[in-house]
Amino acid sequence: MELYIPTETGELLAFCAAAAAALIGLVMLFAPRLAFRAAGIGIAEGRRGGLAEARSTMGGMHLGLGLGAILLAQPMVYLAVGAAFSLAAFGRLLSMMSDNGGTLFNWIALAIQAVLAILPLAYVFGLI
Repeated sequence: MELYIPTETGELLAFCAAAAAALIGLVMLFAPRLAFRAAGIGIAEGRRGGLAEARSTMGGMHLGLGLGAILLAQPMVYLAVGAAFSLAAFGRLLSMMSDNGGTLFNWIALAIQAVLAILPLAYVFGLI
């Protein structure tokens, strides 16, 4: 199986969003402490459940979704990537409004998630 690198601009942008999802997944899967430290999230000493959650849900899911989109290169898989990042951005926005979480990190992360949602969705819906 050969790796398909898109040549069309819209599909290439969707591909890049999927690659970013895979990269986020790799970091969360293999370096969750580093990722948590960068995000300002602490892990309680003696409790490793947070690391397992980071590796599985935050790492494995992102990596699986991103790699699936890269390997399959189908519009409906890119739609899944866009929908996942859209809901992640919505969840962050909801937390910022409900939990008084309007920090600089959350605003930057929201912008990144919004861009990673828009790129594949714009390709799937023919906007780029």
